[in-house]
Amino acid sequence: MLATTHASTLVGLDSHPVQVEVDIARGLPAFDLVGLAEVAVRESRTRVRAAIEQAGYLFPLRRVTVNLAPADVKKSGTGFDLAIAVATLAAAGDCPAPGLDSWIMLGELSLTGSVRPVRGILPQVLAARDRGVRGAIVPMENAAEAAVVEGIEVRGADTLRGVCEFLCGRGELPLIDRTRVVDFATGDALEALDLLDVRGQSHAKRALEIAAAGGHNVLLMGPPGGGKTMLARALPALLPPLTFREAMEVTAVHSVAGTLRAGVSLLRDRPFRAPHHTASAAGLAGGGDPPRPGEIALAHNGVLFLDELPEFPRESLEALREPLEEGHITIVRARSRARYPARFTLVAAMNPCPCGYAGDPSDRCDCSEERVKRYRGRISGPLLDRIDLLVPLPPVRAAQLTEGASGPSSAEVRARVATAREVAVARSGDCNARLNVRQLREVAALDATSTRLLTDASDRLGLSARAIHRVMKLARTIADLDASAAVAAHHLAEAIGYRVTGP
Repeated sequence: MLATTHASTLVGLDSHPVQVEVDIARGLPAFDLVGLAEVAVRESRTRVRAAIEQAGYLFPLRRVTVNLAPADVKKSGTGFDLAIAVATLAAAGDCPAPGLDSWIMLGELSLTGSVRPVRGILPQVLAARDRGVRGAIVPMENAAEAAVVEGIEVRGADTLRGVCEFLCGRGELPLIDRTRVVDFATGDALEALDLLDVRGQSHAKRALEIAAAGGHNVLLMGPPGGGKTMLARALPALLPPLTFREAMEVTAVHSVAGTLRAGVSLLRDRPFRAPHHTASAAGLAGGGDPPRPGEIALAHNGVLFLDELPEFPRESLEALREPLEEGHITIVRARSRARYPARFTLVAAMNPCPCGYAGDPSDRCDCSEERVKRYRGRISGPLLDRIDLLVPLPPVRAAQLTEGASGPSSAEVRARVATAREVAVARSGDCNARLNVRQLREVAALDATSTRLLTDASDRLGLSARAIHRVMKLARTIADLDASAAVAAHHLAEAIGYRVTGP
C-alpha cells in the first residue's frame, strides 16, 4: 500500500515542499530511504522504527520504501521524522490515509515516540500557508512560533501516538490560538545601558544619535577605557522598536540558525551581536552544508558590534562588503546557494595604535610610525568607504567620571530618532542609509553653496563616489533630526566632519 504525507526542507530561508511517499511491499523486511537525503535524514529510519513501536503500533515486517520527492532537492535536518512515521502507519493501515493531504507535518521523533522541536518552523509554515495548505502539525515547543502565521491552522503535538489519534478522529491535538501567543504591542526597545551612564564623549553620543536615526555605520576609535564598548551597547536602546514585519524576519533567521528559544513566538528586541575578533569568515558570513546563517545575518534589523576591528582576520572583514552595500548575504556552496537578509547597523571599535595610546597626553605610546601604519592598514579602503561616521574618542579624565550625568538620556534620544525615521520612511520607504542614487538626488538636493562645500571637501579628502553619496545620506539624516525639509550647508558640513578623522 502507498501513503503520502507532506513536509518541507529549507535552503537558506527558502522552504521547498517535500512529499513523503511510503510504499509497503512484499519482500524481506527492510527500510529503505531515498531522495537525496543527508545523514541526519537517513538516520530517521532508526528513530522512526523505535518511535512507532513505543507508540504501541507494530512496525511492518515487510519491505518499506520511503521516497522524499522531488529527488533532486537535497533534504537536510531532522524535521522529516514525524511525516515519515505517519506515512508509514498510513501505508500499514494503522492511520487513515484520506485527509493527510491537508496537513504539513514537521518534527523530530525521539526513541520513546515523543515529538521534539526542530529549526526553521516559521519560514516553513509561512511557505506552507502560501501554498494553500490547510494546517500544520508541529512540535508543541515550536507551536507558538508557528502560530504567528495567519491563515493556517496550527496544532501542537507531544507524541506520535497523539498525532495518529487526532488523524483517526479519536483524539485532539491542541489548537494554538494566535491571539494568545502574538501580543506584539507590548514589544519595546530594551534599555540595558543608558547614554547617561557614559560620561563625557558628547561628540560620540551625537554620532550614535545620527547613526540610529539613519541606519548609518560607525567606527569608534580611541584609547582603552574610553567608552567604545559602552557606547556600542547603548545603541540598541536608541533604535525604534521592531515592527511586526521586522520581527518576523528576525525570528525566521534565528529559527533557521537554531538560536530561537523553545516556546518563543516572536523576537521583540533588536538583535545585538558582538562576535569575538577571532571569528572566522564562516562564523561571520555563515556556512556549512547546508548553509546556516552567521553573525552577519543574525544581526539583521539590529546591531553588529565588532570590537578590536583590526584584529579580525582580513577575510572575515571582507565578508562584510556585500551585506553593507546590498542588505543581504549570499552563501554559495557546491550543491547549494542560500541568501539571508542582513540589514544591520555596523558599530566597529579600534585603538589608534597597537598599544592603544597614540596621541595620549601621557606620552606613553612607543609605537613606531611604521607599526601604526601597518596596524591601521589591516582595515581595507573599500571597507572604510562603507562606514559613514568615523568618530575619534579622547581619553576620559577622572573629573568627568566623578561629575554628575549630563546630556540627554536614551529615552530622549530614541524619541528624536523615531521622529526622524518616521519622516524618512514616509518620504522614501526606508531609512536614509539605504537610499539609492536616484532617491538621494531627489531628497538631498544641494544648493550652490553646499555643492561647492562638498566639491572642495571631496578634493581635499580624496573621497570616492561612494563616500560622497554616504556624506549626502548622512547630511539628509542630520537635516531630519533638525526637522529641516532641505539639506542646508551646516548639515553637510557636520556630515563631512565625520569623514575627516579616520584610520
